[in-house]
Amino acid sequence: MKKFIAYIAVLFGFFSMFSQTTEKEPVFSNNEYIEFKIKYLSFNTSTASLQTTKETLEGKDVYHVVGKGRSSKFLSFFFKIRDQYETIIDAKTYLPYKFVRNINEGGYTKDIVIDFDQTNNKALVNNKKHKTKKTFDVVPNVHDMLSSFYYLRNVIDTSNLKVGDEESLTMFFDEENFKFKLRFLGKETIRTKYGKKACLKFRPMVMADRVFKEEESLTVWISNDENKIPVKISADLAVGSLTANLSKYSGLKYPFVTN
Repeated sequence: MKKFIAYIAVLFGFFSMFSQTTEKEPVFSNNEYIEFKIKYLSFNTSTASLQTTKETLEGKDVYHVVGKGRSSKFLSFFFKIRDQYETIIDAKTYLPYKFVRNINEGGYTKDIVIDFDQTNNKALVNNKKHKTKKTFDVVPNVHDMLSSFYYLRNVIDTSNLKVGDEESLTMFFDEENFKFKLRFLGKETIRTKYGKKACLKFRPMVMADRVFKEEESLTVWISNDENKIPVKISADLAVGSLTANLSKYSGLKYPFVTN
């Protein structure tokens, strides 16, 4: 269960494979907020959220995205989760300048800051916990797990997606380049706390390990509208299953229409 919030953040990154450059007007606002309730079996265990604000970094307009994961009060008695992920992305290209991963999952901690040099295709990884700094080669136009999601929302052409379409991508995370494959499953209308919502359904292909049952254990539903926000995420685990459902939103740039 402790890895699920991190996997939610990774899931956002799975969608960045549709294009490599963009300078479109962003589909998200300067103060967008989305929050999810996470359930293990039928129990509310945690919340995860994403907050976007527009700022200035060294004279450049940027978006600062903060993702947080928190265990419920009840679960915290047994297994406390306090995760924070951040990305700072260029306001025109949506490429990341900085990525932060500061987590505490039942005593398992990481405190990592990654500075991206998009010109020279380098990533400087500052591991604050172990007091080490290392530089790694990265692919051109590299993304982190959060920047890729916001990037996608401005470039994906849903009219050209066909059932069974698969794409792969490389994302830099911690000290490694990760390759993923994503399959489009089609369109589906699902029930939410706000009513029925038309969505795009995807199946990320993940490595089976002691958490996930198999490669195809994850499914994610993205709103089929101009906002392109996650509405639901489902994961079959080695023991039981987890779901994350949209529970709160504010500051969306476009209407969130349900039936």
